[in-house]
Amino acid sequence: MEHEQLLKLLSSTAQGDKHAFAKLYQATSGQLYAVALKMLNQKELAEEALQEAYVRIWHNAADYQQGKGTVLTWMISIIRYRALDLMRYKKVRKEEELTDQHIDTTASMPVITDAEHQQLEKCMDELDEQQKQAIHLAYFNGLSHHEVVKHLNSPLGTIKSWIRRGLQSLQRCLAI
Repeated sequence: MEHEQLLKLLSSTAQGDKHAFAKLYQATSGQLYAVALKMLNQKELAEEALQEAYVRIWHNAADYQQGKGTVLTWMISIIRYRALDLMRYKKVRKEEELTDQHIDTTASMPVITDAEHQQLEKCMDELDEQQKQAIHLAYFNGLSHHEVVKHLNSPLGTIKSWIRRGLQSLQRCLAI
């Protein structure tokens, strides 16, 4: 779904339109779930993050600022922060460590299609190695910018630039 359509749905959601919110969910939940699943590696936690993210989206729809990015980018940042919160909560509570485990891709929750996944992989392959690595660490492994700095042994400004330019390239490549 194009940005203008998502913007219209989000604006209607901000006005309390439940039907628009349902359409927004239908149009974006697969992508947001995929982000959460990639970060958390557990279906149940990804579903929990998704639910919490959409509650936040419903309550904060009016806070979206068009000049700071697309609707989808805004929503992805919300799911990312929800997933990071869950990761931190699990660590603090000393519950089971998140492990790589086989994910059931036949689950009823929508996930990105094979074609969308292939397109994302193709677009990721077109990035500079530093951009690819920084984005992977920040968005798929859930590291903060400061943790990425330590991992890649590069200055914070450089890391932020790599991530920003990489995300812009991905956005152009995916035509979001």
